[in-house]
Amino acid sequence: MTHLKESHIHLISDATGETVLQIFQACTTYFKGVEFHEHVWSLIRTKTHLEKVLQRVKEQPGIVFFTTSDPEKKLLIEEECEKLNVPTFNLLEHPVSVISEYLGVETVDFPKTKRKLDEAYFRRIDAMDFTMRHDDGQINDDLDQADIILVGVSRTSKSPTCIYLANKGYKAANIPYVMECPLPQQLLEMDSSDLKNPLIVGLHQDVQLLVKIRTNRLRMLNSDSNTSYTDLDLVKKEVNQARRFYSERKWPIIDVTGRSIEETSAAVLQIYQKTGRERH
Repeated sequence: MTHLKESHIHLISDATGETVLQIFQACTTYFKGVEFHEHVWSLIRTKTHLEKVLQRVKEQPGIVFFTTSDPEKKLLIEEECEKLNVPTFNLLEHPVSVISEYLGVETVDFPKTKRKLDEAYFRRIDAMDFTMRHDDGQINDDLDQADIILVGVSRTSKSPTCIYLANKGYKAANIPYVMECPLPQQLLEMDSSDLKNPLIVGLHQDVQLLVKIRTNRLRMLNSDSNTSYTDLDLVKKEVNQARRFYSERKWPIIDVTGRSIEETSAAVLQIYQKTGRERH
């Protein structure tokens, strides 16, 4: 019996980690008979956080792939991994060097001194942090700091849409609409016509499709699908009540039926841009 060779791989990023993960996964297609144990460390923005990650690398040694333009973090990763005899690969450094050499153009202080990151980079990081903290109505006392607030019944793709918007630099919060449960007071007190306030959008979904999505979700969770959560009449009442609620408050409504996350996000941003709002 052939035993798989196993290896820990640590993927460190000061952003979402999607880039380093995709590149690593593309590399794994060249190796057969190897089981990689991926450890994705994303949004590593402070030295303290990075030190904790490097402690985990010490506990489970393996190649470290990373993306950071911060020379201090880069140096810390390389020095600590050298002590562990663990190879590191900066996925930003080599491509930048190749481009520089080919074009015959010097890089802007990379990687010797701290590179000035553009405003859009910091905006995406702040937006992602805000969005993750305000997912599914987790925090409601600073909703006024959001750029966009999505409200919708369960399984209307609120969370993935917010994450997509955050990746574009918009602070997006999402609030579930549940019958008999009051929405956050701060949300209800917002004047949606005031451009200083966040854009509030109600998400609508076809009832039949919504029941199907919820049923499949419960099956995946090995839960009883015969509940009020999937009862056609109750879901219809819930969806209609939510839509009336949005209309009463003059919130724009987007029908997400058959739309991809990208399409829903594009529709949200069209409304946002038409209102002339400025991001927080």
